[in-house]
This record gives sequence, C-alpha cells and structure tokens, in this order.
Amino acid sequence: MAVEIRLVPCLSDNYAAILRDPESGVVVLVDAPEAPPIEHALDEAGWKLTHILVTHHHGDHVQGIPALKQKFGATVIGPQEAAKGGMLDKIVGDGETIKVGGLGVRTIETPGHTAGHVVYVLDQEKLLLAGDTLFAIGCGRAIERPAAVLWNSLLKIRDLPGDTRVYCGHEYTLANGRFAVTVDPKNSALKARLAAVDLELSLSEEGPRLLAIDLLAPLERGRCGFEIGLGAGRQGRENHPELRPGGVVLRVKIGEFLEQARRLVVASRFLERHGEVEERILVLGIELESFLVP
Repeated sequence: MAVEIRLVPCLSDNYAAILRDPESGVVVLVDAPEAPPIEHALDEAGWKLTHILVTHHHGDHVQGIPALKQKFGATVIGPQEAAKGGMLDKIVGDGETIKVGGLGVRTIETPGHTAGHVVYVLDQEKLLLAGDTLFAIGCGRAIERPAAVLWNSLLKIRDLPGDTRVYCGHEYTLANGRFAVTVDPKNSALKARLAAVDLELSLSEEGPRLLAIDLLAPLERGRCGFEIGLGAGRQGRENHPELRPGGVVLRVKIGEFLEQARRLVVASRFLERHGEVEERILVLGIELESFLVP
C-alpha cells in the first residue's frame, strides 16, 4: 500500500510533513515548527505519532518537538547539528538508511542553508523531504555555508530519479517566482508558472498559505502541498534557474483535475470577481493552457 502523506501549515509559512505507513502503522513527522497544528492534523486523521525526523537545527523546524515527544513518546532522529540539548534519540549521517516501520529512509547531507542540513529520501516511494534545501521555484538561503556548498548539495538532489516527489519546508512559491523572473525576464515558461500562482492566490479565500494545498489536493489523500517532480517536463524546463545549468529541471505535477476542469473554473471565478480586468484573463488563459497541460 502507498504511504499516506499530509502536509500541515505551521507558523507563518512553514510546512510539516506527516507520513503514515499503512502496513506497519508507523507515523513519521518531518520537522516540527509548532505542536498545535500538528497535533490537530494527527487527531483529525486518527494517527499516533511514532517518529520525528529533523532536517536541521533552526528553531522554526524543531521548536515543536518537546511537546510532541512528551505527548506521543516519539523517537526523534536527525543530524548531529540538531543533537544539542539531548533532543535526538538517534543521529544519522550522509548515506545512512534507517528502517522506520516498513519505510526505508535514506539520509543525504545537504549543507548550505545550515552546516549540517540533511534531507530524507524514501527511494521505494520516490519521495524527498527537502527541509530548507529546496523549495518550489527556489532553494534555501546559504546561511551557514557558502553558495558553492549549497550548489553541490542541490546537485545531489538533481541526481534523484525524475519522478521523485518533493515536499518542501516552506511556502515561498510566489516570492521565489517574482525573484526568478527578475533573473530570467525573457523566460516565458517561468512567467506562465508565476501567472498561474498569482492567479490562484487571487482566488484563495484563505490566503497564500493554502495555495499549494488547494492546487494539488486531488493528487494525494488529505491535505497536500507542492509536489515537485524532478524531471524534464514540458513546462518545467525553464522554471528552476538554480538547477538549470545542468539541464535537469523541476515541474509541478498537475493531475487530470487541473488539465480539464481547473482552467475553466479559475477563469470564470476570476471574471466574476474582477470583471474589469477581462483582458488579463484572456492573456492568462493562453499562458495557463500551455502551462497546465503536461
């Protein structure tokens, strides 16, 4: 049975990913920005947390751990840099694979954002839990190591199979897209991607935090955020400037729901609310059609 995944909005722009292995019943949390929304998501699903995987030591990824560990008794696993204060029950390093229930979880060290940042790969399930190394249309800031080090970390991610699904630690898509077009202003595919994100935000009743979940909810059971495929999709070839030098690209995996129905619903709702900008939707309709159809 396929692993079940829920992406939980936390703080102002964080995401926590919860994975459940249906066969063993283990429930794995990747990063803990804050406890209450994670507890709510677990209660809503009827899941009991058994493990917590930590990607790096920043407070907005670990500050919920004490409360969750106290409530559920979960085993906490992470890199050496997150071991201060006795937070971790087990330390993992580059290339190490651990068994969590029926799930094989491989650790890849991706320094750059922090000195000891790691990401987790579930090779059989083709999943990447990227923390703050990789985001939709962007990557993490090189804070504790130089940009060249972060680039080498991105190269490791780039080598993963093309149909790997990526779960990111923050919702930065719109800001990343706006920056990317300043770097690559003639990139029509990138502009179309940004237009789609911007349009979806204008339609969201709950603001940008639900952008990813709303867009891709049909692709996974429960609440899911941006799923980025590592591969050379028709729309993705120019969407990721930081990965483009080697020719491997990212694309948003958009299902049949978006292909056939979403464009019409989005266009009609947009015109109902913003009839004065009908010309814009006509232009976007052309761009979105080329963007949304794989």
